[in-house]
Amino acid sequence: MAAADKLSVSGVTYSHAEDGYFEKRRLKRTAGFWGIWGIGIAAVISGDFSGWNGGLAVAGWGGLVLAFGLVIVMFLLMINSIAEMAAAMPHTGGAYSFARAAMGPWGGFVTGFAETIEYVMTTAVVTYFSAQYADQILDTLVGVSLQEQSMMWVWWLILYVLFVGLNSIGANTSFRFAIIVAIISLGILAVFAVLSVTSGAFDVAKLFDQPVQEGGSAFLPFGFWAVIAAMPFAMWFFLGIEELPLVAEEAHDPEKDIPRASLWGFATLIVTGGTVLLLNPGVVGAEATAGSLEPLLDGFRSVIPDDLAAVLSAFALIGLLASLQGIMFAYGRNVYSLSRAGYYPKFLSLTGRRQTPYVALAAGAVVGFFSLFIAEYGGATAGSIVLNIAVWGAVIAYMLQMVSYVILRRKFPNARRPFRSVFGIPGAIIAGVLAFVIWMGENLNPAYTPAIVAAIIVYVIALVLFAVFGRRNLVLSPEEEYAMSGGLHGDPETDGYGGSVEDEILGRR
Repeated sequence: MAAADKLSVSGVTYSHAEDGYFEKRRLKRTAGFWGIWGIGIAAVISGDFSGWNGGLAVAGWGGLVLAFGLVIVMFLLMINSIAEMAAAMPHTGGAYSFARAAMGPWGGFVTGFAETIEYVMTTAVVTYFSAQYADQILDTLVGVSLQEQSMMWVWWLILYVLFVGLNSIGANTSFRFAIIVAIISLGILAVFAVLSVTSGAFDVAKLFDQPVQEGGSAFLPFGFWAVIAAMPFAMWFFLGIEELPLVAEEAHDPEKDIPRASLWGFATLIVTGGTVLLLNPGVVGAEATAGSLEPLLDGFRSVIPDDLAAVLSAFALIGLLASLQGIMFAYGRNVYSLSRAGYYPKFLSLTGRRQTPYVALAAGAVVGFFSLFIAEYGGATAGSIVLNIAVWGAVIAYMLQMVSYVILRRKFPNARRPFRSVFGIPGAIIAGVLAFVIWMGENLNPAYTPAIVAAIIVYVIALVLFAVFGRRNLVLSPEEEYAMSGGLHGDPETDGYGGSVEDEILGRR
């Protein structure tokens, strides 16, 4: 290969893509504002159905409310910063893309891999809770439970196969499905809210029925510092809404629609999260809700007969399945973008005739399934272990994205910014500090140690593999072109893929 066909910078090597490389890795533009909003709501809405209630166990209702407020501030500031970067860099890389432009190839890899951990493990958590709901409903209706037979892995396998298939059919189908299930999920939450208020089951006293520990109070039964421990669970109401930049190469107008959908989606989730946080423990009791694997199902049982609750919860299961589809969409695009650039094995970014990253979707499903299997049948509770891994990866990605925002504002002052955060650099710094607080809270909590150790081991293995193999085989994908050109190239809508831009950058000596 000629010298002009290779370029070495920052300890990595770029090569010309082979003929037809990008043609085999195409995505199709099918999403408007509502499709993007739908995929965002779908990705997150399961957080209203399961997972969040673990915060009650560590901080009580008052502590979780305070954590909820802090997390709202963090996400508000962070989403504005991410929306600005997404509009400036309308390609699929998301967090990896931002960090690559700001901190070089190694920063891009570290950030992108953190987001891979976040989305692959979040999909696994949603699969776990979806299986719990499905098994409880099946047991209530026909008296059959796979959990009693220690065969929950069958549910996991069914769910993964179904949703890898759904996400592989085509992006248009994915976006339409997301809109439908997002609306149904919001409807189910609205029904629950109405029943909770009108049934007479809601009682403010139930919010404060947990035993007060030494140094605590009725509002903060575990003390003030427990608020930090609750923040990872409060994140569950919003975790995933930041994925929308991954839609960029499938959106008709990413520069306008991604920022709008991000902010409107976040506003929607504040309403739904606040409603569930108030009403679910208010009808069930904070103590009982804290340990539930299906808190919304328990909420329905508290306001209507069991049989009818099971029927309504079958609809509630749609909320979990919505997130399964939405988060799976995210890890598919995240893995696709890193693979297309050469950070991951390149076959993972193949898209096929339907122009969906079916290989990346299948690979993430295999990793997620075996993570659940190893955790559950290795003697741990898979849901909590995998949830903590997901949050650990998420907050690393959040911190590094906020660092990227600050650097990019200074490093690429002339880059186009069709949308600008109203909070600017101070907002990004505050969001990054809050993410750091959550991350440190996890690291200092002994309950999270097994999850963190597992995540660190995986991280070290990934870094070694990249250092030995990946860094020598990078390709100038749109994300890389943007970074290499100082923010002046890399919009695939106008610059295309490879071609003259690639020649221009590789030709520099």
